[in-house]
Amino acid sequence: MAWALFAMVLFEVADVSTGETARLQGAAVKLVGVDERTDEITGAIRQASVRVEVDGKGATVGCANYNLPKTVGNIQLDCTVTRGYNANTTTNHWGLDKDARLRAWKKGSPWMEPGEFGYPAKQRWFVTQTQMANEPTYVDRGERTSRKKIYYHSGLDIGGAEALTEVVAATDGLVVSVGDKVMAEHAAGTPVAKRYDVIYLLDSRGWYYRYSHLFSFDDGVQLGGRVKKGQRMGLLGKEGGSGGWSHLHFEIVSRQPSGKWGTQEGYAFLWEAYQREHPQEVVAVARPHKFAVAGEVVEFDGSKSMGGAKYEWNGKPGVRMRKSYTAPGTYSEILKVTGKTGAAAYDFATVNVLEKGHPENDPVTIHAVVWPSLDVRAGQELTFKVRTFGTTKGEESWDFGDGSRASSQSDGNVKMHAKDGYAVLKHSYTKPGDYLVSVQRENAHTKLWVHVEK
Repeated sequence: MAWALFAMVLFEVADVSTGETARLQGAAVKLVGVDERTDEITGAIRQASVRVEVDGKGATVGCANYNLPKTVGNIQLDCTVTRGYNANTTTNHWGLDKDARLRAWKKGSPWMEPGEFGYPAKQRWFVTQTQMANEPTYVDRGERTSRKKIYYHSGLDIGGAEALTEVVAATDGLVVSVGDKVMAEHAAGTPVAKRYDVIYLLDSRGWYYRYSHLFSFDDGVQLGGRVKKGQRMGLLGKEGGSGGWSHLHFEIVSRQPSGKWGTQEGYAFLWEAYQREHPQEVVAVARPHKFAVAGEVVEFDGSKSMGGAKYEWNGKPGVRMRKSYTAPGTYSEILKVTGKTGAAAYDFATVNVLEKGHPENDPVTIHAVVWPSLDVRAGQELTFKVRTFGTTKGEESWDFGDGSRASSQSDGNVKMHAKDGYAVLKHSYTKPGDYLVSVQRENAHTKLWVHVEK
């Protein structure tokens, strides 16, 4: 099996303090300031950005959380983390010692070399909920106000269907760990840690790739062997420290400017890889999720989307929306983005709303997913799965968006790794089109978009 010896890194990276200038891709990049917005209940950072000057030209660049690199002058620039994420958190995942980490590509450059990086899950982009970059964890009711430390997510959680969604290698790589087995030369002084549900790969750049919560491993993945990009690794699951929701925790770890191992933010790489494999005219991005107290005004922003000629929130025009909630619960707001040719894409913003005066009453949360999600045809039987977190009362009520309704009863995550923790339903659509599926249990709501091909 061929092994690429010198895969290129197309970006340059620098950790900088406020007022410091770094030379990146031939440009003088000065960090002018860091802005971090926190919520009043937990103190968690909900939005961060940096103010920079690139060869004297000022710009504001959003930090991670579904932001892509931004063109400023003759470079593309992103910010992956700011210092505030290291305060009151569980772990310094990023190895950052200064005020911000900046990465720069030449203007017009791809973010990864074509052919070197692929999307690691065989499913549609944003088929269900995600937790990416520095987003506080939330799907499994992990955003509890009782937590003394904030778990800002590291890496990229790609929600999917347990035991159904295939996980594939994002790169060519050397298999340095499979479950509890680790190659001796990678067992110490590296990010690799043995765990029954995890596979680690090492690429030719010296980057480690972690694939976690796997339901099963493929027989072709052997310790000390090599895999090719796109090769099947196993099936997505909820094993290990998943919190009980089915997803792939995909994380790249590399040496950072501090000299420490740290997360290499990969959202842009996923975006680019998916676009290469499944080109789309328009992509809707309503994320990250929101966190508020009943009565508080919440701001929604669809500007992270791609290809939009028209934007609608809950059917009303506008790239942005403001809304407040009178009652606690978990809500799901609809973003529709329409391109110039009329092609449309949907995404949903999850909103966790606490009870005013009693923020300790954490809202129930809910995770739903559909499989398969690519190339779905009329008449094809689809599998829907759902798990509610925080209650064992009542049932999930389903509206499949075509006039059909159903009910289910998942286990409330009483036992995280229960094989029957998710309720399972089957449904098919008789006609092509875009269907918005709604699921509710108690005061928790979520939505799915099912696109049925003509």
